[in-house]
Amino acid sequence: MTDTPRVGELDGRTGTRLTLDRVQAIWARRKWLAIVVLVVPLAAGVSVVAALPSLYRSIATVLVERQQVPENLVKSTVTSELETRLQTISQEILSRARLEGLINRFGLYADQRDRLSPEALIEQLRRDIKLDVRAARNSATVAFALSHRGRDPNTVAQVTNTLASFYIEENLKARERQASGTTEFLKAQLNDAKKRLDDQERQVSDFKRRYLGELPQQMTGNLATLEALNGQLRLNSDNLVRIAERRDTLVAQIAEAESTLLTQLSPANLPAAGPELPAVHLSRLKQELTAARARFTDLHPSVIRLKEEIATVERDLAVTKETTARDAAAVQPAPVTPAAPNPYVRRLQEALRSTDIELKLLKAEEQRLRGGIAVYQARVENTPRREQEFQDISRDYETTKELHRSLIKAYESAQISESMEHRQKGEQFRLLDPALPSEVTASPNRQRLLLMVLALSVGLSVGAVVLAEYLDSSFHTVQELREFSSVPVLVSIPRITSEGDLRRQRMQFRFAAVGAVVVVTLVAGASYYVAHGNEGLVRMLDRDRVS
Repeated sequence: MTDTPRVGELDGRTGTRLTLDRVQAIWARRKWLAIVVLVVPLAAGVSVVAALPSLYRSIATVLVERQQVPENLVKSTVTSELETRLQTISQEILSRARLEGLINRFGLYADQRDRLSPEALIEQLRRDIKLDVRAARNSATVAFALSHRGRDPNTVAQVTNTLASFYIEENLKARERQASGTTEFLKAQLNDAKKRLDDQERQVSDFKRRYLGELPQQMTGNLATLEALNGQLRLNSDNLVRIAERRDTLVAQIAEAESTLLTQLSPANLPAAGPELPAVHLSRLKQELTAARARFTDLHPSVIRLKEEIATVERDLAVTKETTARDAAAVQPAPVTPAAPNPYVRRLQEALRSTDIELKLLKAEEQRLRGGIAVYQARVENTPRREQEFQDISRDYETTKELHRSLIKAYESAQISESMEHRQKGEQFRLLDPALPSEVTASPNRQRLLLMVLALSVGLSVGAVVLAEYLDSSFHTVQELREFSSVPVLVSIPRITSEGDLRRQRMQFRFAAVGAVVVVTLVAGASYYVAHGNEGLVRMLDRDRVS
């Protein structure tokens, strides 16, 4: 079964094409359908465009002023990027509390409060606010524009300026808050570092007091002191040997002097005794004095002692000579009495006692020197171990000390930066161009919408005609019949219209016209009712246009 060819399409079998005559014939048959389909959506679209409320947009330009104090003199502690800070400020300003305050303050969306919830109104206000960042060639933000969209131009301008003031105030607060937070953080870190430094200083001080004399920096002094003590010990040993020899000599001299004195007390041997022994003793003392002066000064105890002994021996020698002379002149020598010793012997005994005392002192000095050498030797031996322990303590101490020093510098710099932010000498926002009430409608774009409605209406009209012709399977001309069938057409009878038919056609036309007018009126009225004051529809159309 073959399909019937349709008007307006090409039939490959018959070669039927859409010609101007055929178009005129179709227009003659379908003109009222095309007019109705064109007028109805056009009337609805025009009503919607005419009834849509006008929304206005005001723009305020905010300039970003850089830090007024040179950065090489004062470094700001607010180091976050401006774009990041703008996003943070935007989140703060577009918060629920801020936007709800704006809605209540300026009475925004008064006609929508009955239909929309508070959350929906706040979300609508967020969509009506726009932030546009303007950057220079080097991509550094130099300004940004704030805009707001609404129905009342004056209210829109006021809201825009209020938003700009919010950005300016919030930027100052954010910078001061960040600078103060940095200062407080550094202060807390500085206090903690100071506590650790004090604790470590106490540990170092306790270590130095506990191991005083064994510290690494005292190694040189300990070695020098140890060397000096060893030198004194050697000198003391030499003095001990010398004093011991002298004591032995004195003991021998006393024994010899006492035996000689007993010999001199007899009359036969009295003249032969003579003061040779005291003279020899005096000569030896002078030799010792010469040797002592070569080694010591005149203030040395050995030199002073030798001088005193020489003076004593010289006095005893003089007294001995006088006594010997008197005894030789007497007729009867004095009887020998052991209770009256010779002065020379007495001086030798005093010298022996003095030597014993000096020997005892030298031995005590030797013990002291050996004890000191043992102490300093132990210090020198313990120094490497103390040095390792001291390095462990000092390493943490030096690290904490350096950290404390750097925190002091950072804290002072943060205080200066905080003062700069409080004095508003840092980076700040300045309102360059305040928002003014706009006289130009921002949305909807009525010209564009009307063109779209007209294009849509024409498209629907043409589509309705094409569809009607496609669904119509009847033949309207003899030529169409001949093109469809190979059977020859014998006769063509024209349409016979009576007077009744004409009246009926006129009546049908009047009813159709009235119905079309009513439909167009209802459609236009309904469209006007739906679109009148419908800001949501305007915003939806505006979003579609932007996308």
